[in-house]
Amino acid sequence: QVQLVESGGGLVQTGGSLRLSCAARVRTFSSYFMGWFRQAPGKEREFVAGISRSLGTYYVDSVKGRFTISRDNGMNTVYLQMNPLKPEDTAVYYCAARSWGYGSKWDGYAYWGQGTQVTVSS
Repeated sequence: QVQLVESGGGLVQTGGSLRLSCAARVRTFSSYFMGWFRQAPGKEREFVAGISRSLGTYYVDSVKGRFTISRDNGMNTVYLQMNPLKPEDTAVYYCAARSWGYGSKWDGYAYWGQGTQVTVSS
């Protein structure tokens, strides 16, 4: 069983930055592929970024060059550094974990956090 708790969301102006954190409660955190997803009102949940056990990183095209995913296996935590932020980044951001390698479909992840709201004002 994996428990995930996100933090770090908030309200920020266009061009600003936020760092999301996801703390995992699991004994073998380093063995999981970790992903960040987001869901805006009326839209489907979309893959934002992911990081593998070997620290390989993956990003959706719309955030490449602006967002950075990282993990600290000693702290059982994955991070998403976001800057510069745009109004279209406004969404609820979710942390997720899967036992296998890279995956961008939300239904391929077994474990989810509760989500944290990110709002970017124009």
